[in-house]
Amino acid sequence: MNIGGESIRVVHPLFQTEGGGSTPTSPLQLHIGQIHIMQAIQLNATWHSRLPNVIRGNIDRNRHSVCYAAEYANVFYAVAIWSSPVARKLATSGDEWLELRRMAIANDAPKNTASRMISVMVRMIKIAFPSITRVISYQDTAVHAGTIYKASGWKREATSTDADGWQSRNRRLNQATGTKIRWGKDL
Repeated sequence: MNIGGESIRVVHPLFQTEGGGSTPTSPLQLHIGQIHIMQAIQLNATWHSRLPNVIRGNIDRNRHSVCYAAEYANVFYAVAIWSSPVARKLATSGDEWLELRRMAIANDAPKNTASRMISVMVRMIKIAFPSITRVISYQDTAVHAGTIYKASGWKREATSTDADGWQSRNRRLNQATGTKIRWGKDL
């Protein structure tokens, strides 16, 4: 598998479906479904603008974790990685909350792919994890405006300007420094 190349994007290389492999023109054409964590990590490494590296143990050691991808004509166009909240302050909510840890979209994905994917994933999470009552995510204000969360009905909850707040004494977390906005949505 070529992590930096196009072969990682092919879903079922042995099967041809309708559409002939052309690029989708609408996010409504994308099929969103669950994928294996290693495949999600590889897709994230290919597309994520600021945090391409994800440590598997930081995702699947949590009580809850799930990964989704959007595909069309056997080609992936977006990926999302969810897990129980990482922040210690939210650890008590770990059984009822799920955090969108990473979301990455290919450059050739249709406009509005992110907001549609978030809406579909939230519906899928409600079914797959009936105990989850809330979803959260953090916006990196240096590169994003929060439009995808607004479009998906999420509410702005908190702002952190502590660039060192993403570190602990024992390790440096794989997070961007700078101002973050936490968004949330009740399920």
